[in-house]
Amino acid sequence: MQLNLKKPICFFDLETTGINISKDRVVEISILKVFPNGNKESKTWLVNPEMPIPAETSAIHGITDEKVANEPTFKALSKEINAMIKDCDLAGFNSNRFDIPLLAEEMLRAEVDFDMKNRVAIDVQTIFHKMEQRTLSAAYKFYCDQSLENAHSAEADTMATYEVLKAQIERYENLENDTKFLAEFSAHKKFADFAGFIAYNKEGVECFSFGKHKGKAVEDVLDKEPGYFGWLLNADFPLYTKKVLTAIKLRAFNNKI
Repeated sequence: MQLNLKKPICFFDLETTGINISKDRVVEISILKVFPNGNKESKTWLVNPEMPIPAETSAIHGITDEKVANEPTFKALSKEINAMIKDCDLAGFNSNRFDIPLLAEEMLRAEVDFDMKNRVAIDVQTIFHKMEQRTLSAAYKFYCDQSLENAHSAEADTMATYEVLKAQIERYENLENDTKFLAEFSAHKKFADFAGFIAYNKEGVECFSFGKHKGKAVEDVLDKEPGYFGWLLNADFPLYTKKVLTAIKLRAFNNKI
């Protein structure tokens, strides 16, 4: 079957130095770009993370310091990667909670602006967990009746994710072949930032989801406690979270003028 697309969609997977969105770095990225007419293009890059890769992490994906020592940094690749995913919807396996947030951090560190405006994100893992409660390898076996060779290789995982999504749409009648529907179906609680520190309440207002101001409107807190904004910017929060906080503060300032 062919995905019903209104714009290109990029399936992607990251292999990284670890799972800390703020501190860890990409060591491999693979992108499969699928166009509305069914055409596809793909690209995989090894990346020098400019930091040591822990041995326990290398044991999972097989990428060592030596393997990426002479590879380009993410900053050197950022414009090429951004050009490939620009104006595209995104999809991945656990991508809403990990790959997209970490990609955003890498982009912002490379001084490439990144946001999710005018695009949607489909998390194939969420669809799978809502339907079957398994892993990517099990999903590939379950939906495609094939064994996933080279698991934890970004390219293999990316291709498997693409095939699984198509099989999911064919298998479940209640899954519409529509990127917006699939993005909404695979979304978790709605957050203003990727890391989940700023959530939308029922009225669509951005609220803190942590700490002493949990549940309170961000705009109200920053207005009543100006010093809290400075603390947040200097604390160890993801760059994208700081970007969202700054946008909320600027919006509030402009509304007062």
